[in-house]
Amino acid sequence: MTSTVPTATATVEMSDDEKYLFDLNGYIILRGVFTPEEVAEANASIDRHLDQMMERIDPELRNTKAGPLRGDESKGRKDLGGILEWGDDSKIFKRVLAHERLVPYQTALLGKGFRMDHMPFVIAQDEGAEGFHLHGGTVDCQSGVYAPYLAYSCVAGQMHTQLLGCSLVLTDHNRGDGGFCVVRGSHKSNFRAPPGMVHGTSHSEFVEQPVTAAGDVILFSEGTVHGALPWRGRTQRRIALFRFAPAFMAYGRSYMNEQGGKWPEGMYEGLTDAQAAILEAPYANRLDRPNIEGDGSVVVTSRNEKKKQWDRTVFRTKYF
Repeated sequence: MTSTVPTATATVEMSDDEKYLFDLNGYIILRGVFTPEEVAEANASIDRHLDQMMERIDPELRNTKAGPLRGDESKGRKDLGGILEWGDDSKIFKRVLAHERLVPYQTALLGKGFRMDHMPFVIAQDEGAEGFHLHGGTVDCQSGVYAPYLAYSCVAGQMHTQLLGCSLVLTDHNRGDGGFCVVRGSHKSNFRAPPGMVHGTSHSEFVEQPVTAAGDVILFSEGTVHGALPWRGRTQRRIALFRFAPAFMAYGRSYMNEQGGKWPEGMYEGLTDAQAAILEAPYANRLDRPNIEGDGSVVVTSRNEKKKQWDRTVFRTKYF
């Protein structure tokens, strides 16, 4: 059974049913987050930047070994970066930051002050294009070693997701089309996924391809074993992939860039306060971090002034 949430108005908080389904499966689908008009706008923005889309043809860049996941062998996955740096064309993708439908789930899964991690980008597959071997896992698929930077846990009723995938679906994924696939419940496995499952040669009955429509969003723990099947659809597959992390944690280094703790300048153009808060660098909430509240407002969490002045005196810097 696929974990889904019906199309609805903005959710105040993640429900108990939804928490159960995410904890059970390691992912959840939010239906109709983007309207058909917004999907069309996002695809039109991509179309205007197709000259920047790059295909993984080099053997060292391929995402699969020879076999069931390779597709027709001649086509690789296509990647398109810079989607938050396109000026007016980036506005639709900036909607994903601090989106009213997503924030309650991100807060429940990552905690207050969650932040964007990794550069977001568009993934495209033409008909016949290869997929992506299974990867991720709280116990890493490749090494078999516990991966704390991807790990999922639930302690005292509070879910902790160290890295959350957020896939905005921009074309329909019908049954059998391919694309995103997942091993349900694998975020809680204590053992390495079988190599045959990773490369599509065995245990395929445990690998699910969710059916999604353009405008849906899949939220998944990177601790859940996942990948992509070869694309069989007639129209090009497109998703926009974001990753989010808790306030205090970073996996990627892009936020450092050459800007001294900031993302590329173009990402900040036209952001709301809430969207800008998602681009904060990793540090603890109590150190003057802007947090998005349930109503979309931004509240800065801080220590008392005497403690902050003490730090300035002792460490000769604003923060310890």
